[in-house]
Amino acid sequence: MLGKRLRTEDDRIKAAAKARKKKRKKMLRTKYGQKAVRHSKRGVYSCTYAAVIAFLVIVMILFSFKNRGDVGILIGFCGLGTAVMSVIGIWLGIKGLKEREKNYVTCKVGITTNAIFLVMMAAMFARGLV
Repeated sequence: MLGKRLRTEDDRIKAAAKARKKKRKKMLRTKYGQKAVRHSKRGVYSCTYAAVIAFLVIVMILFSFKNRGDVGILIGFCGLGTAVMSVIGIWLGIKGLKEREKNYVTCKVGITTNAIFLVMMAAMFARGLV
């Protein structure tokens, strides 16, 4: 009986020490014991749009090189579509900056990359007119 009581008491002490260690580890992982901040949902969508646009631009450039610059109207519409998608990505990134208590890194990255793609597509369009 005494051995069983000591064993359960030792187990209880070990469980309490384990809980303290887990709580201390969680406190170190977050800033001043606050909960971890998640990424903005619209910022993640903005980065996803940027990745899709990057893929489409690479495909369009490879297709243009393969056909020696003689591409049809379909690639032109695809280029205009990527320009529209980059505007939507910029808009989503700006909306993501308005979400409260979020991590805004994805918003900033999405806005920047989508703006670069928009300028790049505008330059290609302007170059095609000249």
